[in-house]
Amino acid sequence: MNRFTIPRDIYYGEGALETLKTLEGKKATIVIGGQSIKKSGYLNKMESYLKEAGFEIQLIDGVENDPSAKTAKDGAKKMEEFQPDWIISAGGGSPIDAAKLMWIFYENPDLPFDKIKAPNALPVLRKKARFVAISTTSGTGTDVSPFSVITDHETGTKYPVFGYDITPDVAIIDPELTYSMPADIVAYTGMDALTHGIEAYVSTMHNVFTDPLALQSVKMAVDNIEKSVTGDKQARADMHYAQAIAGMAFSNGFLGIVHSLSHKSGAIFNIPHGLANALYLPYVIDFNKKADSSRFAEIAKMLGLAGNTEDELTDALTDLLRRLNKSLNLPLTLKEFGVDEQEFNRQLDQMAAGAIEDPCTPSNPREVSVEEMKKLYIAAFNGEKVTF
Repeated sequence: MNRFTIPRDIYYGEGALETLKTLEGKKATIVIGGQSIKKSGYLNKMESYLKEAGFEIQLIDGVENDPSAKTAKDGAKKMEEFQPDWIISAGGGSPIDAAKLMWIFYENPDLPFDKIKAPNALPVLRKKARFVAISTTSGTGTDVSPFSVITDHETGTKYPVFGYDITPDVAIIDPELTYSMPADIVAYTGMDALTHGIEAYVSTMHNVFTDPLALQSVKMAVDNIEKSVTGDKQARADMHYAQAIAGMAFSNGFLGIVHSLSHKSGAIFNIPHGLANALYLPYVIDFNKKADSSRFAEIAKMLGLAGNTEDELTDALTDLLRRLNKSLNLPLTLKEFGVDEQEFNRQLDQMAAGAIEDPCTPSNPREVSVEEMKKLYIAAFNGEKVTF
């Protein structure tokens, strides 16, 4: 038996934020990151809509990029004092991921993080609160997903948390919230969404429900990412929808070693997650096609790329991805990003071993060893063609 889970309700389109007026309850905790959502005026709108619905409001702000378990524990303690019946998180992946973990700790205050991180099963939630996710960036898919990523800042290791219970009850996908995003963030998050769609389609866990979502998200991302970086509002709206569609695909079809590589190197070298995915993706496709190139070829055909064989079509896909990276001013190698070679070599063994253990690795379409993971890191550092 298989399972397919998405939020109970998805509200989308300009003005969808007003959905907050329709919630029923007494107390709502809002979780956000930095100052941008305050400066944009959207936090004021959220609070106004909730007050109109009769809510008393608690604000937890200042969630850092790559949030830690400590941040989540501290937030949960504040929730315990306030006792919200709705948790509403708005922002990029970091505040929403942190809020999901706060939710777990709020309902299960004695549960240690080691018992929560994947592959541990999560406890049943909704004994105290329900959850609304409002994404202000267009990449992570966390607004529709059963995933959260938490960082150990002492080691630089990222730990996925997985369980269908942390799938938000409500996702609000309002493209107006993305119109003020800086171009570099648009590029990073857009390539993150594109990676999600591609990895979900070729994953060993893909299925008849996830395949059409994955392909649709890839098509929308490729068609719109460059225009969205220039500020085109329709393109930004389409990218915002694409990231959610990709999120529903990978939430149920899972991912692969592009994410494993990114999770274990991103915090160490301070590489934005979407940028890391964009960088590693062509190298991983070249690695995975040695096992089976048929589904990469199907993506290429859907995009109208040229090629007479599966390998030619797959190469056309990686050529497209490298062209997109160049067009978006993203680095093609770790060296180009600025990773120090001596530090890279020092961290290499640890990163490769960690990437093998990452929860995204088992659903990769080709089995991979620690030694092959090291070779992939080295190829991505130097810009070498993957032929192994």
